Amino acid sequence: MFFIPGPVIALLTFPGVIVHETGHFFFCRLFRLAVFDVCFFRFGNPAGYVIHERTDNFKALFFVSMGPFFVNTLLCMVFCTAAFSARLGIEDARSSGLLLLLARPVHRDACFPFQGGSLKHLGTGPGQGETRNVLAALSLPLIASLYVLNYARLFWADLGYGIAVGILGPIALFRALA
Repeated sequence: MFFIPGPVIALLTFPGVIVHETGHFFFCRLFRLAVFDVCFFRFGNPAGYVIHERTDNFKALFFVSMGPFFVNTLLCMVFCTAAFSARLGIEDARSSGLLLLLARPVHRDACFPFQGGSLKHLGTGPGQGETRNVLAALSLPLIASLYVLNYARLFWADLGYGIAVGILGPIALFRALA
């Protein structure tokens, strides 16, 4: 293992941070939650943030918290699939380097929901009257897995996740289409 300074990581992964915070912002707007302050990227800790009103609606809370995880994962897979298809001669190969660079949004706060932020809100579970919420029940294994992966960041689990999504996802897609 080696140490990479935070500002270097922030510089290399700023597109992912911007997409992550845009995801929070989008889902706040979608569920009509007031947004008090937003910072899409900065050199600091945190690299970006969205401060919004609190809600007891578990569906809104789930999507505001987890939306960026799903959006960043999907974009990583789309960009990597496009880059690999370019390498295979399906499209212009010159664009594949840029696509792979854009596909690298996996960063401490870019893809994984951060334990002190997004996951903290979901860890409380469904609100009053939502104990039979199907989304809450189905989300528990995902939330538990993300808590474990947050601790595994020390061992670069976020990078491993990005490689799995960016390489194994396109390979699976190409095999399914072949």
